[in-house]
Amino acid sequence: MSDSIGFIGLGVMGEPICRNLVRKSGRTVLAFDLAKEPLARIAADGATAAPSIGDVVGGSETIFLCLPSARHVMSVFESILPKIGRGQTVIDLGTSDVGQTRSCAEQLADKGALWIDAPIARTRQAAQDGTLSVMVGATPEQFAAVEPLIRHFATDVTLCGGTGAGQVTKILNNMVLFETVNALAEAVALAKHNGVEPKLLLETLSKGSADSFALRNHGMKAIVAKEFPLRAFSTEYAMKDLSYALELGAQAGLNLRGAALMREIFQETIDKGMADAYFPVIAKLIDPSGFPE
Repeated sequence: MSDSIGFIGLGVMGEPICRNLVRKSGRTVLAFDLAKEPLARIAADGATAAPSIGDVVGGSETIFLCLPSARHVMSVFESILPKIGRGQTVIDLGTSDVGQTRSCAEQLADKGALWIDAPIARTRQAAQDGTLSVMVGATPEQFAAVEPLIRHFATDVTLCGGTGAGQVTKILNNMVLFETVNALAEAVALAKHNGVEPKLLLETLSKGSADSFALRNHGMKAIVAKEFPLRAFSTEYAMKDLSYALELGAQAGLNLRGAALMREIFQETIDKGMADAYFPVIAKLIDPSGFPE
């Protein structure tokens, strides 16, 4: 088997991740996406455009997936499974259902292949800069084998436990993020209605115990800036990730009140036609007057 890298999924995060692998790995990268434009761009940067998923699997030792949802992962998995063989590794960079992740790992193990969950965190800019955080579910030996490749696009790579542990950690990361962003939206609305300028509020909070990555990014760059672009982490995708957290809570017999409230907030946002907008758009629900159309 060639030591070539396969890469399937050249979306907002996938394209820059793939580009970092092309530039830094020193290996041939076989890339595939249904959209012609990102595939042409990544080919221009030195990747080899593969005509099909089967061609990627047939020519790669390690195959990265960077897909929008568990549904997309399963669709691609159905094409991978018949063609994958002993010694190959598939690394899922997306946020997927934990049970599905473990099922995929078991099915690949039956063929002598390996499935590793390695969901990514941080922003599109971090993907471009190669400074993502990656949460990995694998054995220590498996982790040692794939970590050098992952570090071509990530600065923080954490072994979280066995298969599925990377997904659990990422799902909980997002659950905390969503609830934090909602608190920031409420704080900004209250500040504005009480004579405190929102930008000043968040700059001041960043100097104290309320500081967070969410404050400095989602708060300052989205809520205060009133920027909710369509090609970003949408409300629809946020709802998908939150549903995974609530499913884990139900399986554990836990009542996750904050997460359940966020589900209501996301659903209302979607019902108001903002499913495709960057998810901090939930701020518009709290104070619609602050976001004139």
